[in-house]
Amino acid sequence: MMIRIPALLDADEVRQCRQALEEASWQDGRVTAGSLAVQVKANQQLPLDSPVARAIGDRILDRLGRNPLFMSAALPLKVLPPRFNRYEGGGTYGNHIDNAFVTIPGTAIKVRSDVSTTVFFSDPDTYDGGELVVEDTFGQQVVKLPAGDAILYPGTSLHRVEPVTRGVRYASFFWTHSLVASDEQRRLLFDLDQQIQQLTARHPGDPSLSALSGTYHNLLRMWSQA
Repeated sequence: MMIRIPALLDADEVRQCRQALEEASWQDGRVTAGSLAVQVKANQQLPLDSPVARAIGDRILDRLGRNPLFMSAALPLKVLPPRFNRYEGGGTYGNHIDNAFVTIPGTAIKVRSDVSTTVFFSDPDTYDGGELVVEDTFGQQVVKLPAGDAILYPGTSLHRVEPVTRGVRYASFFWTHSLVASDEQRRLLFDLDQQIQQLTARHPGDPSLSALSGTYHNLLRMWSQA
């Protein structure tokens, strides 16, 4: 399941965040790559202890926590603090699948990478290339969104970032440990939740809504791994 969240951050927030990212100190992205990923990764990342990363990451997490679309699609149990990357001058990240678990820096807490998220900080017309390409059972999807938008997709997906041949691509990336590990089950719950919300808006007080809501929560209870 791929879900786009438009305008997670508004234009003023994007401008402030991008200015901070442009002024930040970056390091070779291969520092955090595994033995296979290091062979296909050519980008820059903010250090995990970067104050800029923490400040913008906290803002992203705050917005996500108040975004009903993210909450419904991801069913978050734990969210890894957002990380940040920078691509320019041919920078790319070849085909790879993310590690199944990622440790929250400075802790022993592990986050299972059920749902991957990318938040864009550069407008598409300011750089060439840099498309996020995701391959899964739903086919190949090419993603290049306006600054401030976010895209959610399964952490199990093979994906890559195409070479950036002009300009600079700034983005944030992170993973969500979902209450429900299965992407197929999350999709069913998401579809059911969206229908319940639409019916509630059109027919408030309809007695069938209680039964549908009960079915949703019983399925969530059955499938949850919390």
